[in-house]
Amino acid sequence: MMDWTKIVLAIAIMAVIGGLLGLMLAVADKKLAVKVDERVENVTKLLPGVNCGACGYPGCAGLANALVGGEVNKVSACRVAKPDAKEKIKEYMNSTPGPDGKITKVDL
Repeated sequence: MMDWTKIVLAIAIMAVIGGLLGLMLAVADKKLAVKVDERVENVTKLLPGVNCGACGYPGCAGLANALVGGEVNKVSACRVAKPDAKEKIKEYMNSTPGPDGKITKVDL
């Protein structure tokens, strides 16, 4: 015959260990979270989405990263975007701070 108390004790110990590990993962998730700059996604949406590479970056997301990161300071690097789209990007970048509170200034 099996001793049911040993089985129940083993299940209880595994449940406690699982709960503690889950709690540790939750704390680590909060402490080690990387803040994502939402401006990159928003600028990517404002770009034409052609991903032609004419700007020298691998697609529109690459140019958006460069604009937000301050690597490029002219929206005219995108040769495909229409003038009104370039103006929207300029206005957005010059008025929206990043997670660090700083605004990346760009020109047309």
